[in-house]
Amino acid sequence: MNDSREMHAIYPSLQGRRVLITGGGSGIGAGIVEGFARQGADVVFFDIAEDESKSVARQCGARFECVDLTDVVQTQRVIKKVAEEGGAFDILVNNAANDDRHALVDVTEDYWEDSLDVNVRHQFFCAQSVIPGMRAKGAGAIINLGSISWHLAMTDLVLYQMAKAAIEGMTRALARELGPDGIRVNCVLPGSVDTPRQQKWYTPEGEAEIMATQCLKRRLAPVDVAAMVMFLASDDARLITGHNHFVDAGMR
Repeated sequence: MNDSREMHAIYPSLQGRRVLITGGGSGIGAGIVEGFARQGADVVFFDIAEDESKSVARQCGARFECVDLTDVVQTQRVIKKVAEEGGAFDILVNNAANDDRHALVDVTEDYWEDSLDVNVRHQFFCAQSVIPGMRAKGAGAIINLGSISWHLAMTDLVLYQMAKAAIEGMTRALARELGPDGIRVNCVLPGSVDTPRQQKWYTPEGEAEIMATQCLKRRLAPVDVAAMVMFLASDDARLITGHNHFVDAGMR
């Protein structure tokens, strides 16, 4: 199958749209940044990995802001600043997360707080920051990134899976609350995506196990997740809200 850029969908409704993406410096996030940039969107992304992020920004023309998403005050201040400079955001993609493996017995209160901060808290407060601008426009799209991991009950990821499960509940609640304002909220749940970070966890045996659990025998890449995110952000998905959308090659 041809993976060339010419084979990817182009959504006219994304041209010129203001897009904010969290965790856009690498992996799935970088794929989402690059995807929206190809659509002609006006893309801003947050990350703490400066070197990787600057490289992504140079390659696709997106604007990078170094932001620690666990610092809510800083995060909301930067969102406000960027919106004042270039206009309110039309689309928010809450992508940033940290899926470090952890044993149940090793979890401390500090680790608990850090995990929830990194994986779920910032999603709510980023949404809170962009909603007024979307309400003023009478439209908007928020796409939260969940995970298939808790649906599969994977081991050594208790706090990560707890946070990802909470994101699905938050998505449903926000979709109901914001629907009258024309704001759509959806959740994308990636399967096992081939990124440099994920390659740290998998042996050749692990890769074979992933293939065995997938209906489609092909490794997921960031571009596959980005394709779903861009569709949900586009006007083609104008009546889709409040639901989970799996991108996992049928992983069960």
